[in-house]
Amino acid sequence: MLQQVSIPIRTECPPGACVCEREILLADPDADLRPLRLTRTEEQKLIERIDAVASYDDLKRLQERIRANLGVELKIAPGPNEVRTLRGILIVLEDRPGLCKKVRQSVPAAVRRVLERHPGITYAILDAHDLFGAGGA
Repeated sequence: MLQQVSIPIRTECPPGACVCEREILLADPDADLRPLRLTRTEEQKLIERIDAVASYDDLKRLQERIRANLGVELKIAPGPNEVRTLRGILIVLEDRPGLCKKVRQSVPAAVRRVLERHPGITYAILDAHDLFGAGGA
């Protein structure tokens, strides 16, 4: 039996369009429903907040807010191969039951746009992972 939810939750995607496991999440009374709280309206607000990021510190705060509010990790790190372009930066929104496939695509795309507009953030990400060698010498 599906549990009753008193907060607004994301509407169900058309059958076969998503693999968010929404029904399984709603059927479990002990499940973490935070990912379902990201309605389409809230998703738009999140994308706007991501677009407003102007520094590495802003990006780190945004990652913390996503973790606290949705229970999902936004991972941004250099890829396993040499980083020559922005495509070498891995941006992944953790796959979690209740999180729509569209969100898992739109959030990383928005972060990538921010990195393209603000190369200093990209350099800070690389520096934070010791790719410039500043931390080890």
